Order: sequence, then structure tokens, then C-alpha cells
Amino acid sequence: MASFILWLHGSGDSGPANESIKEHFTDPVFKNTKWGLPTAPSRPITINRGAVMPAWFDVTDVPITSQSVRHEDEVLKAVKDVHSMIDKQIANGISPTNVFVCGFSQGGALAVASILLYPKTLGGGVIFSGFIPLNPSIKEQVLPEATKTPILWLHGTDDKIVLFEAGESGSKFLQGLGMNCEFKAYPGFGHSLMDEELEYFSSWLRSRLLSSGGVQQRRGCCSQM
Repeated sequence: MASFILWLHGSGDSGPANESIKEHFTDPVFKNTKWGLPTAPSRPITINRGAVMPAWFDVTDVPITSQSVRHEDEVLKAVKDVHSMIDKQIANGISPTNVFVCGFSQGGALAVASILLYPKTLGGGVIFSGFIPLNPSIKEQVLPEATKTPILWLHGTDDKIVLFEAGESGSKFLQGLGMNCEFKAYPGFGHSLMDEELEYFSSWLRSRLLSSGGVQQRRGCCSQM
């Protein structure tokens, strides 16, 4: 059964620069997986003295904490673009339960915002060193279908860009909505993607696909998967 992984990069990065992430997805269950690695529009970033770079929304303070300013209007605009990407894949025949929205740092923040505001239950979301980029009042707009989407949140304890407490706070916010959010701390890790995290990412997605209806049936006749 086909699946789709949408990967959202951090600020100043690009989609093509993250192609190597695919190298962690060699299991046969990912044989029919499509990837989306879009690049954010270029914009001036306040924290970088107005320098123009790819970013999903502006950043005005670093480190990012659970109390940092939320540029909600810009985030919501980016969420609409992500929803369009998801809608296109579903229209092409991929089941929502086989759609995964993932990202690092600012991309992780956009991923979780997009999942919270999507009107359907998705296969899952994986957040690396992210944060909740919306104000707490957003919970009033979260539909029951969205709260059924499982989340994996990975965060290094020595992250100096998006503080560990911002990740913990974000995870607790999701759990407060009744969501299944696994929070995995990595002692000593900073603000970067590490192989250990990416391997767990791959394993987690694999288990989600194997637990979905269509792939589970295949598992019964192909135990090596």
C-alpha cells in the first residue's frame, strides 16, 4: 500500500538538502513510499538581522522557549500550504492513515501545527527539536479527528536553539488534548539531526505502517517485513 512522508526542513535549509534522510528507510515496508521535501519560501528573518533565507515563518528570538512570541498569522498561512500538499496526495489515492507529516526545528513546529488543524486523522507526525508555534487558544479549533493522529516527539536535552523545555511543554500540550504523543529525550544531543534519532524515526514509521489495515494484511503473508 502506498504511503507518503512529508518532510519540512528547518529555517535556512532546503528540501533537497535533506534527501539523505531517505537512506534510513530501506525496509521493504517503505517500497511504495513517496516523499515530499518542499523548500520554504525565502523571507527576511528578524533574528538574522533581516537576512533573506528559506523559512516557513519569521523568527524573532532565540533560544525558542515555551513562552516565545508566536507568529500565528504566518504559521497559519504556511499550514494552508501544507494542507494543500496533503490533500493532493490523498486525492491521488493515498489513504490519510498512510500520510505522515514530519520535520525538524521550525519544520517540526509547522508539522505539528498542520496536524492539529487538519480535518482528518493522519498516519502520524514526527517532530524533531520542535515547538508549538500557535497560541494555546488554538485548542478550540482542533477537531476530534486530528487528536487521533499519533505523534512522536524527539528532542535533545542540550538543545540551545529550541530549548528542551519547549519540547516538553509542546508534548504535554498535545497530551492535554488527548493525543497519543510519545516524547523521547536524547541526553547530550543539541540542535541537530542525529543518526540515532533518524533510525528511531524509521522504526516508528515502520510500526505505524504495519499496524494500518492494508499493510498489516501483507505482513501476514510476508513475515520478513
